This record gives sequence, structure tokens and C-alpha cells, in this order.
Amino acid sequence: MTETLRLPANFLFGYATAAYQIEGSPKAVNRTPSIWDTFTHPDTNSGRKPTKDGSSGDNATDSFIKWKEDIALLRSYGAKAYRFSLSWSRVIDFRERGGNESAPDPVNEEGVKYYREFIEELVRSGITPCVTLYHWDLPQALVDRYGGWLNRKVVDDFVHYAQVCFNAFGDIVKHWITLNEPWCISGLGYGYGVHAPGRSSDRTKSPEGDTSTEPWIVAHNLILSHSHAVKYFRDNILRTQGGTIGITLDCGGFIPYDDKPENVRATQRSYDSRLGWFADPIYKGHYPASMREMLKERLPEFTTEEISIVKGSSDFFGLNTYTTNLVQDGSTDELNGKTKTTFTRPDGTQLGTQAHVPWLQTYPPGFRLLLNYIWKTYGKAIYVTENGFAAKSDLLLPIPDVVHDTDRVEYFQGYTDALLQAIHTDGVVIKSYFAWSLLDNFEWADGYTTRFGVTFVDYETQKRYPKDSAQFLKKVQ
Repeated sequence: MTETLRLPANFLFGYATAAYQIEGSPKAVNRTPSIWDTFTHPDTNSGRKPTKDGSSGDNATDSFIKWKEDIALLRSYGAKAYRFSLSWSRVIDFRERGGNESAPDPVNEEGVKYYREFIEELVRSGITPCVTLYHWDLPQALVDRYGGWLNRKVVDDFVHYAQVCFNAFGDIVKHWITLNEPWCISGLGYGYGVHAPGRSSDRTKSPEGDTSTEPWIVAHNLILSHSHAVKYFRDNILRTQGGTIGITLDCGGFIPYDDKPENVRATQRSYDSRLGWFADPIYKGHYPASMREMLKERLPEFTTEEISIVKGSSDFFGLNTYTTNLVQDGSTDELNGKTKTTFTRPDGTQLGTQAHVPWLQTYPPGFRLLLNYIWKTYGKAIYVTENGFAAKSDLLLPIPDVVHDTDRVEYFQGYTDALLQAIHTDGVVIKSYFAWSLLDNFEWADGYTTRFGVTFVDYETQKRYPKDSAQFLKKVQ
């Protein structure tokens, strides 16, 4: 398929990473701790092991220091674009507030200088920078100050941070993403408690007691933070600097387990709770009706003024997607619309090739269905901002055999074919494709036990080894 169908002109094709997952150097250029620094360094008396291997992002892939080597990799892979995030607590100086509690925190000039040099080198290399402002690493100072995402005050601090970034880099950065995967921030961080800051809606896991309203409060403040940052951009930056700005949401494809009406309805609830929770307010101006029915007064309300800012606050539809699930009715899990999912068909067969992680199988037709669903439901050009596969071979094979990641090549072949079919056959408007990830890296709660990179990283030496998947993707462009 890739031999006959080509990507559109000016298509952004490249790779994606996130600051906490690759940078390391947690104190360099006056950076202060984020919630992930705190989460991965628990009190030694707590007995808590927040990541599978007890690791943190202290070293990660050492990309704060090895950034020129990473850009050289991007060039060698023929990347036209690179999606990366900035560390909020490297850009803003949280070391000392000063006497005026109402004043915004000062700019960390050393951090800005560091990122400026990095972005300029990308541009010199012919690689379009695509900047994510927030990829999960909330400054711990804001949690200590007022509770972080649980408090409406966070909106002003996020807009201040965004404003600093727009003014510092907007002359050469024309592609902005406000937030990465707000469902994960809300659900994994404040519902299940498996990501920072580790708060759970299960009162047996949370010393604060019942926090069953927290995911919905956090999500509401995330939507407001995103939309107010976009309003600032459009009111103050767009006219002089140009550019495009939006949000990235995460969602897999959802297919009814069978044709029973209750499972068909459950499939829509899966889309509502995973995607519509954020997409419906931003693109339609309201929360999904199924969520309002399920949560009632626990789902916050937007004021008329707020919804006028929220609705239409994304220039595009940013999408992170990895897999497809078969959906059945019936569970108590509100974060997933009281549905249950599986990869096993009624006849006992599997949807596709199983990844190293249990939540991911290869199923390209589901990717194409998802792209069509988003295009028909929301009518916005789609930027695929993450897509990738954790191959079992990454952990089973020694160097140099590990670079032959056959399952990942199979995955990317199927998913890029599906992308091209969606564009050329179905008429879906798609503007980018970013493979996750440029490098093996710190994979959040999995620590270093899971690898998604097209580049193998030996964490003992930090040496990079290109995998076959990188060479495959180079041919797709």
C-alpha cells in the first residue's frame, strides 16, 4: 500500500517524546521537582513502589545532555518533524516566590535559553518543532501551594507558563499542543492512582478518604487551562507570529463485541468517556449526555462565559492512539463508561499480535475506523501525535539482535497503510503522524520494563542503537 499511496504535501511525519521520559538531569538549569519526581521518590518508610522496577526519570535517556545526538538520529531517520514537550518547572522558576503572593512566578532564563538552543538546532536541521506545553509533569510547587489541578487557580498559572513559551519560542515554533492526554492525567493520576500524583477514587487506597469527585474536577480544570491558553494565543500571539494550536487526546478504536444492542450502546459510551469527555466540550460545547446521566452532580458545569471560551478552542484534533478494543456492557468503572473491553472475539480468536504490555494488540482496521469516527463526529483535521508498539523482542533479545523488531515493523506497516487508506480512500483530513517513540525511555508506571522506541537505548551506557522499525518508517515518508 505504501508503494502506491503517498502522504500529502506538507505532511508532518516524525517522532515524539516527552520531557520527563527522556531528559534526566532533574536539577539542571534551576529545574525544580515535578509531581513525577515526587511520585517516583516516595518516603522510604511508606513501602510504596510506584513503578514496576522502582525507577524514576532521574537519568532517563540523558537527553538533556545528549540532545544533539538525538537530533542527529532524527536527521538520519529522515524526520520532517519532532514532537517534544517542555518541562514546566525548567521554564518557570519556582525556587523562590518572593513577598508578593499574587505575582506570577518568574521566568527561569537558563531553562528558556536551553530550550531555545535546542529548538534552533532542530530548525537548522530542517526539522519542524512541534511543542507540547504539558506532558504530565506538573510542578510540585503548585501542588504544595494550592493542590495543583484540583484548584481553579491552576488555570492562571498554566496560562502564565504558556505565555512565557509563546513569547520565548513563537517566532520559530508554529505548532503548539497545550495538553497531552488529559484522560490519563485525570483517570490514571486521580482515579486509579497509578500515575502521579497517585490519588485514587478508591478510598481504601487514598489516605485523604473518598476522592470519587477528583477526576472530574481535575478534567474540568484541564479543559479550562487549555482553552484559556488558546484564548491568550489567539488574542495576543497569532496575529504577529502565526501558528496553530490545539490539544491532544488519547483514544483507541472501539468495536462492539457482538451485535447485541447493549454492547452497541456500550461502545458509544466508551467513546464518550474516553474521548468525548474532553472532545465534546472543546468541539461541541458540552459534556456527553451519557456522562451527565452517569455522574449527575459530580460532573462539573461550565458557566456560559466559560463554554464560550472552551467551545472551538482547538485548531485541530490531536490524537494519540495505539490499539483497538472489543466492547461489552457491564462494569462499575465510570472512567470507562461502565464498560468492559477485550481483545478476544466471541469465537476465541484474538484481534491481532500481542505487545509486551497487556493493553495493546496490533489491529490496523481499528485505527482506520477510529480516524473515520473522529472525522465524522468532530469534523476537524486530525494530527496523529502518537502511535506505536511495545514489542516483546525489545526485552527478550540481546544487543545487537534486539534491533530486529519484527513485530514493531509489522505494526507500523499496518498502521501507516491504514492511515493512507483513511486519507486517500475515505477522505479523512490528516495532517501528521508521529511515531512513539524516538527512543526507548522511562515509560511512566512501567519504569524501564517497557520499550516503545524505534531506537534501542542501553540504559547502562546510554548508547543508541537504531532498530529496523526506524528504517521502515524512513521509507514511508
